[in-house]
Amino acid sequence: MENKTTMNTIKWIIIIAMPFFLGLGMIRAVIAWDYPSFEYQRIPPDRFGFTPEERLFYAHATLDYLQRTEPSEEVIFLLEELRLPDSDEPLYNEREIGHMIDVKDLTDAIRTIWWITAVLILLGLVFLLSQPALRSVGYRAIYQGGWATVIILAAIALFIGVGWSVFFVQFHELLFPPGSWTFSYSDSLIRLFPEQFWFDIGVIMSGGALLLGVLVTVLGYWLKKK
Repeated sequence: MENKTTMNTIKWIIIIAMPFFLGLGMIRAVIAWDYPSFEYQRIPPDRFGFTPEERLFYAHATLDYLQRTEPSEEVIFLLEELRLPDSDEPLYNEREIGHMIDVKDLTDAIRTIWWITAVLILLGLVFLLSQPALRSVGYRAIYQGGWATVIILAAIALFIGVGWSVFFVQFHELLFPPGSWTFSYSDSLIRLFPEQFWFDIGVIMSGGALLLGVLVTVLGYWLKKK
């Protein structure tokens, strides 16, 4: 009875962790990818004066800050030292800097959660698949974890597609202090990362994670049948 409880607990840990592992993994992949170089070819140029080269330079500098492993307080100087073209004025004002500290804290949390789910899934599958009597349970865990990802990410992708404005606001209200994430169209954050930028990246992230969920589901189904 105890072994069955342990087996079921491990299976459910894998199933629950899988959507976080695949979804957050896709977010990390997009952050690591040179996404601005792709996106800036698709969206209108900055109407306040950044050249394409300047816009790309500042976007890369901002993403480099987000990918640093140090805490936000230790590396925020990377953004504080950026200056507007041909000026001694800072690229980001105090409110933008405050928001970018919050964004990096969130990015760091995503990285931590992703590693935790990766370890949980890996250890759980090693435990189940290393024992011939439990392999079928491990295969079902992969299959059901994939299905859970498909269901959750399909809902998110649908929400983004039909209710983007609501999704965008609720996402920020949930994860950031009220009023800390709204800026003027002339602020650098909006000039570098306009709403279309975020809509497109939301579609790519949710669609990519959904596709990964489908692949994991197919893999689990194939293993179960085999």
